[in-house]
Amino acid sequence: MNWRFLRYALLLMIIPKLIGVAGVITLPAAIVSSFIFVVVGIYAVTYILDRPFKSNNKWLDAFFMVLGGYVSGTSLIAAPLVVPVAASRVQHYQLRDTLFVLWFVLVAVKLAAFWWTGVDLQWRHQLWLLPCATVGHLLGLRFHEYTLEADTRVFFRVLGFGLLAVSLAGLARLL
Repeated sequence: MNWRFLRYALLLMIIPKLIGVAGVITLPAAIVSSFIFVVVGIYAVTYILDRPFKSNNKWLDAFFMVLGGYVSGTSLIAAPLVVPVAASRVQHYQLRDTLFVLWFVLVAVKLAAFWWTGVDLQWRHQLWLLPCATVGHLLGLRFHEYTLEADTRVFFRVLGFGLLAVSLAGLARLL
């Protein structure tokens, strides 16, 4: 666990996170959904072009973290912005644990804001998703081990086309 990076990330991300959560709670669903589809579409293009977000500049790192905070507030899909910064600042063996704690804190903030504002979280229904999340987590761990040893450019390019198709279909449906 890299507590120093965690502190850095939370200081940069917490205010934009709260602004993003406020937007999710107050903005019309069509606007929030459109924003999410656009963000996923941008990620898809970076996968297709094999140009992931990268930075060796402290100002660009901070921008990615602030933008990641806002995106995580609206949708929890900030990993393509946050992971490159974390990977450049955190030792390889600390990366997964550090990002897990960061994710946990960001999710807790979002859930607390939802609870505080009276959003129905449908807890009973969400419990049915825990077995699915467990299976997804275990498959994700296996896939992560595979990606450490394999060249995954083709996989991410195909994933990018899939994400782009879903994003464009979602935007088309909203318009």
